[in-house]
Amino acid sequence: MKLRVSAVQYHLHTIRKFDEFRDRVTHYVKTAAEFEADFVLFPELFTTQLMSIGNEKGEALDIKQLPQFTEQYKALFTGLAQQTGMHLIGGTHIIEENDNLYNTAFLFYPDGTIAEQRKLHITPTEVKEWNMAAGSQLQVFPTEKGNIAILICYDIEFPEIVRMARARGADVIFCPSCTDDRHGFHRVRYSCHARTIENQVYVVTTGTVGSLPTVDFMRGNFGQAAVITPNDVPFPPAGILAEGEINNDMIITADLDLELLYQIREKGSVTTWRDRRTDLYPDWS
Repeated sequence: MKLRVSAVQYHLHTIRKFDEFRDRVTHYVKTAAEFEADFVLFPELFTTQLMSIGNEKGEALDIKQLPQFTEQYKALFTGLAQQTGMHLIGGTHIIEENDNLYNTAFLFYPDGTIAEQRKLHITPTEVKEWNMAAGSQLQVFPTEKGNIAILICYDIEFPEIVRMARARGADVIFCPSCTDDRHGFHRVRYSCHARTIENQVYVVTTGTVGSLPTVDFMRGNFGQAAVITPNDVPFPPAGILAEGEINNDMIITADLDLELLYQIREKGSVTTWRDRRTDLYPDWS
């Protein structure tokens, strides 16, 4: 089984209306469609760009006002997924439920189905400044191209949750991210590499670039897309199948071969998944 993935380094800048957001998203999706991608990944929190539209006083919208765009956001991505026949992972968007805010990733299937994964581990800034609530369930999504999971930024820094995703059949982990400096970026990036080695899976990650000068906590962005593999003979020595140029507005595309994963799990230079010592530590399945 082979699949083609694209990851968008989404450029944040101030906009005046939803149509500008729609046009930009459509541009990226059509670009991926020209490369005949099966999956397209957008970054975490990229819909905060909608907050820059502002109110009648010219002030940026508050994070609590972002859920008002949820239906427009869903309609946009649903339509694009159906038109292109691709699976679209619409980064993350803030939704509200029972007076709680959730940082949520959405998977838009080509048939119009929508699935979601809420962020499970919430950073101190998300808690303190945005009062964000944590999701409570890990999802593994079946697709015609294999099983995938979506772990949002900080989530990838916790080995246990990726173990669970792998145990439940995920072969590809998509990691939408949003980091504001080099430290945060490398925390996520190095964690992605570690997870591919530990679990013998692919990880596709990307982040926001650019700046929203009027939106608190979105003024700085440091991002780069990458398609990351285990470190074994069939793959590139550094485990990097493709990567973008840091902080550039661009999209990257690469082909994933699931058969190679199955081969190294059986007879790779190391067999990290098979060699787990579950007699010494828990099996996170």
